[in-house]
This record gives sequence, structure tokens and C-alpha cells, in this order.
Amino acid sequence: MKYYVFSIIIFCYFNSFSQFIVDTVETDQGKIVLYSDRSWELLSDIGFDGIMNEEIYEKFSSDTNYNFVQTWDNETCFTSERNNDMSKLKDTLWLCVGDSIHSKFVMPFNGFVTSHYGFRKGRYHNGIDIDLNTGDTIRSCWSGKVRYAKYNEGGFGNLVIIRHYNGLETFYAHLSKFLVASNSEVKAGDPIALGGNTGRSRGSHLHFEMRFYDAPMNPEEIIDVYNKNLKDQNLFVHKGLFRPGAKPTDFYDGHSEHSASIASVSSPKNRKYYKVRSGDTLSQIAVRNNTTITKLCQINGIRRNTTLQIGKQLRVR
Repeated sequence: MKYYVFSIIIFCYFNSFSQFIVDTVETDQGKIVLYSDRSWELLSDIGFDGIMNEEIYEKFSSDTNYNFVQTWDNETCFTSERNNDMSKLKDTLWLCVGDSIHSKFVMPFNGFVTSHYGFRKGRYHNGIDIDLNTGDTIRSCWSGKVRYAKYNEGGFGNLVIIRHYNGLETFYAHLSKFLVASNSEVKAGDPIALGGNTGRSRGSHLHFEMRFYDAPMNPEEIIDVYNKNLKDQNLFVHKGLFRPGAKPTDFYDGHSEHSASIASVSSPKNRKYYKVRSGDTLSQIAVRNNTTITKLCQINGIRRNTTLQIGKQLRVR
């Protein structure tokens, strides 16, 4: 253990001449290192690459046609400088917004939605606004890790960004007080901040966004904001989700060109799922559900050698 700590000291010394480790301390969140400038960091965070969902990362990193970027940056709001081009998406990617381990969802605040995603006052509003009073408690909607918790000069004011295990990031803006710091682990429902009126804001409210690889999508694609719960545990990601001001998929009545193009993928009556059990293989699941391994891989965005997680739902139709 002494040698391990010493190796970290050397690492930090050569990467920051004004900062070095002075102590290590055990906490409820794990071992932390204390630096000479009075800052601290979880030992597990040193060298963290920001990958929270291996399957999605493998999908985009292995295909050079996308060139999507998503780094772990505590200082920059958008890690790709908004250069991830979602118009390049050719296929529909299945994304489980709540797996068997991180299935819990909590509305960030139980308030009335005063402004929806879409065109507003000469520009696009990339999230939803939820009415609240300054000082009301804001909660993380899913479990994840805080990437950003600081004042943002771009209009968000005090802003918390959380990266989740499902591959999404959520933005919580105009806050009055932070209750978490960058790199903090949070669970669904944990208090992360107090609501406020900071930044480009007229009156206390929570501006809430959902982003996939920096690209905003309508939170109401996933959330039923009136009943305060998820519409579905499954999200089908396609380029149509990222059009500025795009309406939720279930907004369409089935007669528009957009709804027709995705009906075979996202219509609930056409979908069937199978929960992975101990000992299951893709071959066994395919036989049981009268399909093929190739089709299972295509509609779930996985490969033949993907490790199946017990309890995870696979789409079989």
C-alpha cells in the first residue's frame, strides 16, 4: 500500500508542479487523496476516462464514420464543443434508460412545467423549465457521476451536469446552491442542489436538459412530466430525436412521415422483450424467441461476443 500511494505521489508531482499529495483518508465514498492546495480527489477518480456505458462507447468508438467525442471534463460544459453530428446516425440504437442495477428514476423536482422543449423567443429552448421557489431541493433523476458543478457563463448560471450509466447526461441549471461536487457519485433521488434564479433567468425555476453525446433531446421523449415517471425503460435513439424542437415520438398520430419511418422500431405493440437469466446465451435466447442471433444483435446494438448481464432486458422483436 505504501508503494501504491508513493507511485501516485510521483504521478501527481510530474503532472502538476504546484500540487502534490499530503495525505490519504478513508471516507464513506472510498479513499480520497488530499493535495497541498487543500483540494481533494477520490483515489478511484485518478485517471477516470468518463466511460459509464461500455456498450455505447464501443458502438461509437469502433465506427470511424461517427467520430463522436465524449471526454470527462470538469471544467467544460460541452465536451465535444457541440461537434457531434447526430445527422450521421443511420441506424436506430436501443438504449435502456434503467437497467436492473440502476433502474430507479426520480423527477428532479415535483413542480409544474412552465416551458417545454422547442422554439421560444427567437431561439431553441433545449430543455424544459420546472417552476419552483429558490431553495427548493433538486434531485438527481438517475444514478451516475457528477461531471460538472460550477457557475457557467453561457447562461446556465450555477449548473450541475451528471453523466449516467445509461449513456445520457442531465443538466440542472439556474441553481442557488450546490450540494455536490465534481466527480461525486450520486444515486437516483439524491439531493444535488437547491433551486434558484442564477444566470440567464427571469424568476426562480429549474432548467432541465437531457443530452446524448452533447446533443439535446426532448426530455418528454423519456419522461411523462404530468405523472412524474418514465414513459418507458427503453429509448430508441435515431437522428430524428435531435432535430431542434422535435416532438416526442408518442406525440405523432401515426400519419406523419416521421412517425411512419420509426413505427416499426418504436411502437409498443410491435416490441417484445426478454429478461436475461443466469446461463443464457444469445443462441438460446434466439431459439426460445423464434429469431436469430444476427437480428438480436442488430436491434439491441450489441455484438455476438457481448457479455450478457443477468436481469437486463433484450429486445427480441
